[in-house]
Amino acid sequence: MDLRTFLMQSPDLCDPTDADHLASHWTPKLVTKGGSIAQQAEHDSKEHIILDGSVASNIYGQNGSAVCVGLYVGPCIITPNIARTREGQSLVTMQAMSDVLIAQMDSTALTDLMIASEPIRNWANGVLREELGRKADREWCLAALGGAERLAWFRQNFTGYEEIFTHALIASFLGITPVTLSRLRSHDRGI
Repeated sequence: MDLRTFLMQSPDLCDPTDADHLASHWTPKLVTKGGSIAQQAEHDSKEHIILDGSVASNIYGQNGSAVCVGLYVGPCIITPNIARTREGQSLVTMQAMSDVLIAQMDSTALTDLMIASEPIRNWANGVLREELGRKADREWCLAALGGAERLAWFRQNFTGYEEIFTHALIASFLGITPVTLSRLRSHDRGI
């Protein structure tokens, strides 16, 4: 999907002039499968929109173990910079799980556009509200649901993602082991 069409899906940017103005500030970038969009503990000042492809967001522990905290399939917006960085350093590593076409913009430039334009400000604030809601839903899922219910929640909220992402990533995202996920999937198939 092209960026302008994606932006115009928002009720805040239904005026083509506003969508064109915002779209003109993004730079397209192709990230090949396995490439990084951001690296944990490295400088990250960008906002990202995935136009095509899939991305996983992981947090790495000191021992090198990874926990998946985000799965994205384009077209979509990656968690805003303010919610995934501290003091300019990325809290996550975002890796392309396929070839990915993204649009990037410096977060300071987006802030300047938000100050100058109410529709862009409303769009950006809406993006942040939606992301915070998704994070809260996932936290609730991890705290309140058992394994089978987590998988059902995932299937309802991330339709088709089981065919896109590895089962190890999905299991990590759901806070269960890959073996548990395999058992739950087998149980669903009646095996």
